[in-house]
Amino acid sequence: MATAAPLLELRGISKQFPGVCALDQVSFPIYAGEVNMLLGENGAGKSTLMKVLYGAYRADAGDFLYHGRTLAIGSPADARTLGIAVIFQEFSLVPFLDIAHNIFLGREPYRIVPGLIDHRAMHAEARKVLDLLGMEYDTRTLVHRLGVAQQQLVEIAKAVSQNARILVMDEPTAALSERETARLFALIRQLKREGVAIVYISHRLAEVFALGDRITVLRDGRKVATLLPSATTPDELVHLMVGRAVDTTYARNFCDQPGELALQVQGLASDQGISGVDLELRAGEIVGLAGLVGSGRTEVARAIFGADKVTAGTVRVYGEPLAGGPNIAARRGVALIPENRKQEGLALIRSVQDNLLLASLAKLFPRIWFRPADGRRACMETIDELRIATPSPLRLVRYLSGGNQQKIVIGKWLKAGCRLFIFDEPTRGIDVGAKAEIFNLIGELVKSGAAVLMISSELLEIVHVCDRAYVMRDKRIAGHLERGELSEPNILRLAMHHE
Repeated sequence: MATAAPLLELRGISKQFPGVCALDQVSFPIYAGEVNMLLGENGAGKSTLMKVLYGAYRADAGDFLYHGRTLAIGSPADARTLGIAVIFQEFSLVPFLDIAHNIFLGREPYRIVPGLIDHRAMHAEARKVLDLLGMEYDTRTLVHRLGVAQQQLVEIAKAVSQNARILVMDEPTAALSERETARLFALIRQLKREGVAIVYISHRLAEVFALGDRITVLRDGRKVATLLPSATTPDELVHLMVGRAVDTTYARNFCDQPGELALQVQGLASDQGISGVDLELRAGEIVGLAGLVGSGRTEVARAIFGADKVTAGTVRVYGEPLAGGPNIAARRGVALIPENRKQEGLALIRSVQDNLLLASLAKLFPRIWFRPADGRRACMETIDELRIATPSPLRLVRYLSGGNQQKIVIGKWLKAGCRLFIFDEPTRGIDVGAKAEIFNLIGELVKSGAAVLMISSELLEIVHVCDRAYVMRDKRIAGHLERGELSEPNILRLAMHHE
């Protein structure tokens, strides 16, 4: 570990929210030219600590020391003055502004005439930052037209453009493919050589050992350990994070004899650019859908579910044609657990109970007469079954951790009696403990006869969880890999090869 004085130190930081101690006397030094990996379960206090660092939250107690001097960080403006930039897990982009305007929002270059933005200079500078990240997007593209992964890259570009001395990255690779992740890692190493201090929050243990110079572990709002990567193991880190042993392997009994044909897609095309997509999925199977960011995986899922307009081809569910919007797909027993759970999978300002019952109201109350006692009973059954950590079924979903939010998205479809599940990045932004629970749940679904189509940017998940997989490239199916062929090199070969 570094022996020089910290560039910035958070000392004895505490933060309370109603009914919750989010941070309890946490001290956290940040050194120039070092990557400090900040680990912990969802709800451990990682993001809260970074929001205190950035001035988005005010600490109830504690001090900030910058180059050994005590100072105050009372707002994001104070943090930016000190050279602190943060890539939050929750995007802070303006959907109907273009990429360049989002990157330089509040920092636009002006012409000699006061008040007039120099658009040419701004787009030129945006182009330089995007090239640094290997992004080929037009800087005039509106952000709402980008997928989650592309928006994540824009967030990274925005932070990099600030020439920060302290850069905080909260799950920056959660939506990125292997190729985009490799580019980001190269950039991090370059910034580190230039003396930039990097705080990196991740639930991917491979990243911890690939990038980290120091590891800090939080649990229940307290710092429980500071370690060197060379002095610890993945199993020890998991134990420190969750306080118990967790099986981080992907052990599963693969499906030798799949059941009836659950999903048949032929020649599928949509208004989002996918075309000629053919795939099949049988009951009892977990079938992967792999590919690089922008290859069309999410667009296939949305077209099957009716969220995007189908322009050609057919979709059959258990032998019957499926056409129409998501409401029709849901009535036919099709569930979509979307990539962006906060925007597309949850009503954040509604309660846990409201969200869990949303998709199953017609089934639970066929006479359109809601009975509160029955609704609460059904809700509590799902909370207990999925081990959703919430103080009450009336708790607003926005206040729960990412792992528990993901369980709620899945739970609402379980009550609806769905038999075909489409999981789009099911473990995005959740900790190792919750990840194991999600995979156990998916395994139980297929054991009970359901069929699962799973999209994941983590190739190890595809290889170790799926019975077989389709690989996409340029918004078409590039190939199909049976169980014996399913490997990371084979997936990448199909995903990246060009005729």
